[in-house]
Amino acid sequence: MAWLIVALVLVVAAAGLLLWRRPAWYWLTFGVTLAAVRVLVRYGSVMDACGLTVPAPRWRLTVARMTNRPVPGPRAPRILRLRVTRTGLVLRLKLRPGQDAFDVAASCDRLRHSFAMYGVTSRELRSGVVELRMTGYDVLKRVQMPAHVDSRPMRVPVALREDGAVHYRDYRAVPHGLVIGATESGKSVYQRNLVAALAPQRVALVGIDCKQGVELFPLARRFSALADNPDTAAELLDALVSHMQDVYQLIRAEQRITADVPDAEIAADIWDLPEDLRPVPIVVLVDEVAELALFATKDEEKRRDRIITALARLAQLGRAAGIYLEVCGQRFGSELGKGITMLRAQLTGRTAHRVNDEASANMAFGDIAPDAVLAAISIPTDTPGVAIAADSAGGWARVRTPHTSLRHAVNVCNRHADLTPDLPALAPFRPALGTLAPVPAPAVESTPAAA
Repeated sequence: MAWLIVALVLVVAAAGLLLWRRPAWYWLTFGVTLAAVRVLVRYGSVMDACGLTVPAPRWRLTVARMTNRPVPGPRAPRILRLRVTRTGLVLRLKLRPGQDAFDVAASCDRLRHSFAMYGVTSRELRSGVVELRMTGYDVLKRVQMPAHVDSRPMRVPVALREDGAVHYRDYRAVPHGLVIGATESGKSVYQRNLVAALAPQRVALVGIDCKQGVELFPLARRFSALADNPDTAAELLDALVSHMQDVYQLIRAEQRITADVPDAEIAADIWDLPEDLRPVPIVVLVDEVAELALFATKDEEKRRDRIITALARLAQLGRAAGIYLEVCGQRFGSELGKGITMLRAQLTGRTAHRVNDEASANMAFGDIAPDAVLAAISIPTDTPGVAIAADSAGGWARVRTPHTSLRHAVNVCNRHADLTPDLPALAPFRPALGTLAPVPAPAVESTPAAA
C-alpha cells in the first residue's frame, strides 16, 4: 500500500511538473484522456445548459403517449467523430433540424468553460455539420510548428492558429496581403519567417526596404532585386510593371483559343501555361510602405505618385502575371495620400499585430471584419508575434509566428541561393553580393554635463 501511495504521488508530481513546464507533453500524456472523458460524460447536460438542444420530434412524442412510455427529452447534436490532435480535440457534430451553425459559434465561450478547455472554436463544414476544435492548453504561449506541414507551390506555413491548426499564406488563393503592426510587435519576424518559407520554392523574391536595407539586405542572396531607398524603389516598380506587360504578351501568344482546344486548357494566367513556358512567379515585399508615400518637396510628391500608381497597377493586374504583393507598415490609412485606400482595397489578406490605437486596427479590419478590430487592440505588449489574420470573407483568427532569428533566415536563404532566378527585367536591381567595406561610425559631438 505504501508503494502504491508513493507511485501515485510521483505520478501527480510528474503531471504537475509537465503542466507547468511542458503543457504539450502533459496534454499528450495525461490531459487528452481526462478531456475526452470529461467531454463525453458532460456532453448532454452541457448542450442542454447552453441551449443547443431541440425538443423531440412529434412522432416520438405521439409514440410515447400511445405506448404509455416516458416522454423523450430534448436532443443534442449527434457526435459524428471525436478526434485527438497534438493540441486538443476535434469534435464533429451533426445538427438537429431547426439548429443553426451560428448558435454553436455563439456558445463557444460557454462550451469552453463547461468542458474545462483552454479554447473552443467552431466552423461549418457543410450544411448541418459543424466542427468544434478544442485546445487543451495555450498553444500560442510557446509556438511549436508541426513537423509535417502541407506545403505546396506558393503556399507556405507562416504561423500557428489559436485552435492548433497551421496558418498558411496561400498566394494563389489570396494574391496580395497587408501586414501592419507597431514597433516591436513581431512584424519583422513575420516577414523574416515568410522569406525563409519561400526560399526553397521556385519563386523570385523582390524587396523594397527603405530603412537602408537593414531588414532585407542580410537575406540578399535569395533576392532577385532589392531597393533600399524611394528613388530606386520607383525605378524597380516601373520595371515590374514593364515585366508584367511582357508576361501578358506571352499569355496572349500562348492562349490557345482555337476551336479544337478544350475550355479547360485555354490560358488566362501563368498557371495555365505549360511548365516550360511559365514565367517564374514574383513575390514583392515592401517593408515600410509609409516611407514610399511620404513626401516633403514637389519632386518627392511626383515620385510618391509614381510609386503608388505602380503599386496600384501591380495589385490590380499582377495576379494573372504571377506578381504578388506583401505590403508591411505601421499604419496604412488615408493620411498617406491619394491612391492609398484604392491600393488597400486590393490587398485581400490582412494581418494585424499589436497596434498603438484603434484607428490603425480599423484601417486593416474595419471594412471586412469589424469583430477583429477589438481582438487586434487587445493584444498585450508582452506577446510579440501574436497577430489577427483575416480576409475579405469576414473570418478571422488569432495567430502567432514562431520566432525565427535573423541568423536562421540568412542561413536558409544562403542554402537556397542557387534557386534565385535571374530576371533580365530586374537585372539592374540585383543586389551586389561582394564583400562590404567597413563603414566608419558617425562622429558625435559630446556635450559636457552641466555642473
